[in-house]
Amino acid sequence: MSNNNKFTDEEALAYHLNPVPGKFEVIPTKPMTTQRDLSLAYSPGVAVPVEAIAENPETAYDYTNKGNMVAVITNGSAILGMGNLGALASKPVMEGKAVLFKRFADVNSIDIELDTEDPDEIINAVRLMGPAFGGINLEDIKAPECFIIEQRLKEEMDIPVFHDDQHGTAVICAAGLINALHLSGKKIEDCRIVVNGAGAAGIACIELIKSMGAQHDNCLLCDTKGVIYQGRKEGMNQWKSAHAANTDLRTLEEAMIGADVFLGVSVKGAVTQEMVSNMAKDPVIFAMANPDPEITPEEAHAVREDAIVATGRSDYPNQVNNVLGFPYLFRGALDIHARAINDDMKIACARALAELAREDVPDEVAMAYGRALSFGRDYIIPAPFDPRLIYTIPPAVAKAGMDTGVARRPIVDMDGYRESLKERLDPTASILRGIHARAKAAQRRMIFAEGDDVRVLRAAVAYQRAGLGHALVVGRDDDVKAKLEAAGMGDAVSELEVVNAAKTEHLAMYKDFLYKRLQRKGYDRSDIHRLAARDRHVFSALMLAHGHGDGLVTGATRKSAHVLQLINHVFDASAADGAVGVTAVLQGGKIVLIADTLVHEWPDEEDLATIAERGADVAKSLGLEPRVAFVSFSTFGYPVSERAEKMHLAPEVLEKRGVSFEFEGEMTVDVALNAKAMAQYPFSRLTGPANVLVVPARHSASISVKLMQEMAGATVIGPILTGIDASIQICSTVSTSNDILNMAILAACKVG
Repeated sequence: MSNNNKFTDEEALAYHLNPVPGKFEVIPTKPMTTQRDLSLAYSPGVAVPVEAIAENPETAYDYTNKGNMVAVITNGSAILGMGNLGALASKPVMEGKAVLFKRFADVNSIDIELDTEDPDEIINAVRLMGPAFGGINLEDIKAPECFIIEQRLKEEMDIPVFHDDQHGTAVICAAGLINALHLSGKKIEDCRIVVNGAGAAGIACIELIKSMGAQHDNCLLCDTKGVIYQGRKEGMNQWKSAHAANTDLRTLEEAMIGADVFLGVSVKGAVTQEMVSNMAKDPVIFAMANPDPEITPEEAHAVREDAIVATGRSDYPNQVNNVLGFPYLFRGALDIHARAINDDMKIACARALAELAREDVPDEVAMAYGRALSFGRDYIIPAPFDPRLIYTIPPAVAKAGMDTGVARRPIVDMDGYRESLKERLDPTASILRGIHARAKAAQRRMIFAEGDDVRVLRAAVAYQRAGLGHALVVGRDDDVKAKLEAAGMGDAVSELEVVNAAKTEHLAMYKDFLYKRLQRKGYDRSDIHRLAARDRHVFSALMLAHGHGDGLVTGATRKSAHVLQLINHVFDASAADGAVGVTAVLQGGKIVLIADTLVHEWPDEEDLATIAERGADVAKSLGLEPRVAFVSFSTFGYPVSERAEKMHLAPEVLEKRGVSFEFEGEMTVDVALNAKAMAQYPFSRLTGPANVLVVPARHSASISVKLMQEMAGATVIGPILTGIDASIQICSTVSTSNDILNMAILAACKVG
């Protein structure tokens, strides 16, 4: 198998550069607008919590962000698989780690790169920063210094210190091993286990599995010089010596004979097929070297069909991925104000992961991976995007911390804690990931109508390289080639299929089809030729109408109203035909759909009811349970206004239509979106805040969306064109290449 996701160096740099350099920023959690706000935030108001913390240090967790703040610290001496490139070069990696903390477990973190290779200097620097953080995540520090640094910091600090390169890998490896041995009917205390690679991860793996019951002399640790045995002198240090086995075996080849388990954190090709064939029945092989494993699953299975194989790669089953561990370990530790992350907490994490993999997998997870997932030899470790991780793993970690006495503030209501963790999930991330997965599974042929625009070309290349399907670009070959080369993407020229009226053999058929539609609307044959052969929007729509593509993205270079008018020549896409534009607004972990933002200028109550139905359809397509609110400046008849009357009548129309989704109105936006405001109206039919807002007119929809975009920095997707018999999405003229790609993904999923 190969990974379909491809990107160029330029794309990777552009991702880190635009729209602003880096991957995160700091945003205040309190008002900072008035003089009073500033007085409370700083002097003199800040003196009050200062005195409280000085008197009782534990209150720092109440009055500051310490309880949800982790420092991601490195010196850049072992960056990924690239080696010692220095502290400054490691910053993109550490920023990435920080955003993973936030994305997966809502843990705030800051990256700190220390420009020294002296362990004592690192230890001192980190120790002195202790008061600022609830935990320390060490990263990309080479062995053996990483062992010294972590051990000393654990001894000298009263907050969790965790070296993820060691323990993150070990925890996920342990989770997979629990399930692999369960499937093979073996007990860990009876297994002979070979660990290849005596660096940070290898030693952490062997230490943790011994904590779980593996016997010392049954665990053979190997390095480049062979088995680490009692009495060996060459290439030894105190950490290796601790795991020296009483054995006559000297080489990896010898150690693998009859072995039940192989854990590799070494290099590509370290394991041969002969070694695998010599292992015991139902061998467990975790080949975790990155980017290329010690042996590939194909190679292992070629000689041992009974092998259970895991790697560190996402394009193979059973990925040993650290993101399954460190965010949730810290989430659980932070929530009990832990003094440390101990072995019991790591083992609890591993066991909880193992148990989760045995449960039924939600459809949304299976969809994200494009295949059915169920517990077995190809699914022994949960998928990283499983939404259950956030409320399954931290409680197990927290309980282990409480049971072992490292909790400063134990959790009393564990059920309530689990519910609070569910609320930390970002639904927008789940929705976007879901539609991306659906698009990847669908493999649609996507028509990009405006091949003369470099944003569109970038989106088309991204669509193809992300493995989403086949990109068809409407344009001239030489122009597309020149624009891609100017954008530093010349290598993509051969990947895209460029189409136009001059190249197609179907132009006559297209023109006959169009003439039949427009001949009674004042268009003669010459008009039809100009439209079909010279207008890329019409040509693209004709391609789609004849099945020469599965979806269409357009609108990046022309006003949406004009583009919609052109599409109407080919498809029935007017207000009278039931077409509606629905825009998704994503902000602060919430998603709201606003309609109609594209078609209806001034809808009446019947139109509004249709808009509500189309909005509900889009919500369902995105995985949301629709709750529709007809919004106005009045709430349930007050203040009385002629302009609000249709918003009052529209729900009555929906009642007569007998729709199956929740709806209510008319109401102001705050009542629709704010649970406390809605609570003042206990008769409301909505069971929670609305996620589909039907507004009185297109201009109010446009104002609402653009105000959120400009003032609140909301992410806007759409308008999503719905209610027509084709998968067409119209971008705005200010769309970025990423916006266009998102619209292509919506078209591929046939949203709406």
